[in-house]
Amino acid sequence: MLSELRNKKVLVRVDFNVPLNSAFEITDDTRIQKALPTIRQLLNQGNAVILMSHLGRPLKKLKDDGTVDTEKFSLKHIVPHLSALLEKQVQFATDTVGTSAFDASVRLRRGDILILENTRFSPEEEKGGIEFAAKLAKLGEAYVNDAFGTAHRAHASTTTVARFFEKQDKAFGLLMENEIENARKVMKNPQRPFTAILGGAKVSDKIQLIENLMEYVDNLIIGGGMAYTFIKAKGGHIGTSLLEKDFVDFAGDLLERSKDMDVDIYFPEDSVIADKFSADAHAKVSDSYLIDDEWMALDIGPKAIDTYCDIIRKSQTILWNGPLGVFEFEQFSKGTFAVAQAVADATSEGAYSLIGGGDSVSAVNQSGLQDKVSFISTGGGAMLEFLEGKKLPGILAIEGDGED
Repeated sequence: MLSELRNKKVLVRVDFNVPLNSAFEITDDTRIQKALPTIRQLLNQGNAVILMSHLGRPLKKLKDDGTVDTEKFSLKHIVPHLSALLEKQVQFATDTVGTSAFDASVRLRRGDILILENTRFSPEEEKGGIEFAAKLAKLGEAYVNDAFGTAHRAHASTTTVARFFEKQDKAFGLLMENEIENARKVMKNPQRPFTAILGGAKVSDKIQLIENLMEYVDNLIIGGGMAYTFIKAKGGHIGTSLLEKDFVDFAGDLLERSKDMDVDIYFPEDSVIADKFSADAHAKVSDSYLIDDEWMALDIGPKAIDTYCDIIRKSQTILWNGPLGVFEFEQFSKGTFAVAQAVADATSEGAYSLIGGGDSVSAVNQSGLQDKVSFISTGGGAMLEFLEGKKLPGILAIEGDGED
């Protein structure tokens, strides 16, 4: 456990993949803020801390001359802000496993903090390279993974490096631990009724999630573009709404299986439809099963909002992943924001709510309700894979083959 790491040089994988403007200034430091409790606890326990992170995908976004843009993707841009937040000078190594990193790690004393250069400057990082990981491991005496957002990647700094540390010398950071605990709370021991709200564009993106959730939930609320493939499977006329023809049979099969599994699946009975995909489109409300030709559904309608919100407010466990409509366009945002409010209302009455990453997090934040739900995941793709029932490499690297 993190609390047992004392008086060591601790190698900590954080997620400092933050957005930078053209002047290399941080425009959103949420990921850095989330890592601070782990960093502070390790420092308070007498450790020296060596931070490693990626920033962007530098080997996939080369400069015009074919070289790596080491200026644009350098973690040196993080140093001033992190130093200010911690109120102490953060040291910086100009490489990841080279002379600068090694020499700086040797000089570290208790209470010191060092950040290594972008791990993805090395092609071995994303390959999970054993030699690269071995060099990283030599920099520290213990390893902590606090980057849940990359836990689904079997990279050198998130997974392979853990092999070089004994069980007592590796641990999850506080953020990682919190993400895992909250995801397991939903999937392993939900209070009932348990309602999952799934939105987003495509059924194909959510197949494994839907199938896994069917084993656990009482209610499955579906919105967003993916709903209309299901409505098509039920014989509806959906105009030019988003349709994945290859998944109509899957949708029909899922509806049949839901009857045997005692899961109630809900689709929008009405929709806000538009004559084009645009913020300034002409819009009107339509029965979701009788959408006019050349019109497309871009949000759930008022009847659907009432039905969905009623179910949500009666739930004791709520999982939400994906928006209910094109909420970037104001006139098609009502469904998503109404659901956000309903989740907050249910939480205030004692329900447990997990916002499972992606655009649903943005919707909650834009609603100003981020403090009114139980937990907001920072994980994105990692949380999605966890909820799909997959074993995440970054978790297995610490826990071994126990449950995840």
